[in-house]
Amino acid sequence: MAEALRGSIGSEGMGERSSHQPGTFSWTDLNTPDQEGAKAFYCALFGWDADDQPVGEGITYTMMSIGGKNVAAVSPQGEDQKGMPPFWLSYVTVEDADAVTAKVTELGGTVMAGPFDVFDAGRMAVVQDPQGAFFAIWQPGQSIGAELVNAPGALTLNQLNTSDPEAAGGFYSDLFGWDVSQVAETPQPYWGIHNQRALNGGMMGLPGEGGGPPHWLAYFATESLDRSVDRIGELGGEIVVPPSPVPGGRIAVARDPHGAYFALLEGRLDP
Repeated sequence: MAEALRGSIGSEGMGERSSHQPGTFSWTDLNTPDQEGAKAFYCALFGWDADDQPVGEGITYTMMSIGGKNVAAVSPQGEDQKGMPPFWLSYVTVEDADAVTAKVTELGGTVMAGPFDVFDAGRMAVVQDPQGAFFAIWQPGQSIGAELVNAPGALTLNQLNTSDPEAAGGFYSDLFGWDVSQVAETPQPYWGIHNQRALNGGMMGLPGEGGGPPHWLAYFATESLDRSVDRIGELGGEIVVPPSPVPGGRIAVARDPHGAYFALLEGRLDP
C-alpha cells in the first residue's frame, strides 16, 4: 500500500488544527442504528469523551473528543435510513459547498442530500461518486471539523476502495484538484492522493468477492495495533483484515458490533 498510509490531513504541528485547506479530509461521523452502543464501543476503544448535542426533537449528535479537541462524531440513523448498514462518512472541506455540489453532478456523480446549513457550524452536502462511494462536502462556519488528527484515537487517513480506480481518480482530480498517482503495483496496486502537495489519502481497487460496494474507509491511529485488535474483540467487534505490514507501520480493518467498518493504523504519522 506504499507511502500513502503515512497519513496526512493538514499542515499544523502536533496534530492540532485550527483550519483545513480546501480539498482536505477534515471530519468523519458514524451513522448508526445504535447510538448508545456505538458511543460505548468507541469511547472504550479510543478513550474518546462523548458530548451529546441536541440537533432536533429527540435527536442528538454526539461529538467525540480527545483532550477537549473534537475528533469525530456519532449520529443516529433517520427514519428514512432504517435497515441501511451503518457507516463512517468522510468529509472534505471546500470554500463553496453549493459550487462543488453542482460540479459533482456535472462530473457524473449524484447529490444525495443538500447543500444545507448545519445551524451555524457550516454548510454541507452528501454526495456519491460515479462508482457509488458516498462522501460529504463541508464548508466550515463555526466548526472546522476535526481539531486533532494524526494522533492516537484520531483520524489519520481516508482510503477509497473503488471498482474503477482510473475513473475515480479522474473524477476526484477534476472535482478537488487532487493529484492522484500510483505508488505501488504489487502485491496490491495502490494510489496516493495529494492535495496541494500534501498527502491527503489513498485509493485501491476493491478486493475480490466480498469486498462490498465502493466506499471511503476511515483510518484511526493507534499506539498499539495488537492491543487495539484485542480490545475490539473484547468489546464485541470483529477483525476483518488482521494486522498487516505496510511501509511505515501496520494496519488492520475492523467492524464494530453494529456492522460499521473502520481501520486502524500503527506507525509513522505526519504532524
